[in-house]
Amino acid sequence: MAESKRERVRNIDLEVGEGTFTTFFRKFGITGAEKAGINFKDVSALRQLLSNEKARILYVIQRKKPSSIYELAKILRRDFKSVRKDVELLKNFDMISFIKEGKGKRQRLRPVLNLDVLNIKIKI
Repeated sequence: MAESKRERVRNIDLEVGEGTFTTFFRKFGITGAEKAGINFKDVSALRQLLSNEKARILYVIQRKKPSSIYELAKILRRDFKSVRKDVELLKNFDMISFIKEGKGKRQRLRPVLNLDVLNIKIKI
């Protein structure tokens, strides 16, 4: 019998409150009082998180498996500093993580995906 791989899911909840959206980010598998949430001031913060550039980053990490942020920036043909900023944001939302690799004094951070599915739910 083949072992099934557990799907890594992240959830973003949007709620309408007093005519505006408030959003909460919660991780899969966290229950009750342990539920982690980040409250966005408005939906524009969510748009920044889910931009086309960040989608490209997630796609390239999944498909090309770059060995460093520098290599990721080269594949994307984007400025290293901008890519670094974007991957830090994705890391803060636990969508990616970094594995330290390297020889001697110089270490590089290899980005890896922490999710297979991102669910967005809007509660009105």
